[in-house]
Amino acid sequence: MSSCCTTDGSCHSGTTTGTATDGIRTVYTVSGMTCSHCEAAVTEAVSAVDGVLSVDVDVDAGRVTVIATENPDDALIAKAVDEAGYELTGRAS
Repeated sequence: MSSCCTTDGSCHSGTTTGTATDGIRTVYTVSGMTCSHCEAAVTEAVSAVDGVLSVDVDVDAGRVTVIATENPDDALIAKAVDEAGYELTGRAS
């Protein structure tokens, strides 16, 4: 099970990884997220996808912003979100 707590016992929201300023920005809608643990689980899962430079999760809006080296593979992002226990419902318009 994923946790928002780090191995040193500190807690973080997991909303952003990396400091990517370059790359392709894609915003997805994700359902089922309700708290900072959800943010951390989705962030960790999507960050593990090859080519992903950073992930920003907005639980309230149900959006996940991905910055990647190239156009991300929606199927791989959806699989990562699914494996974290949530549902990617599409790209945000």
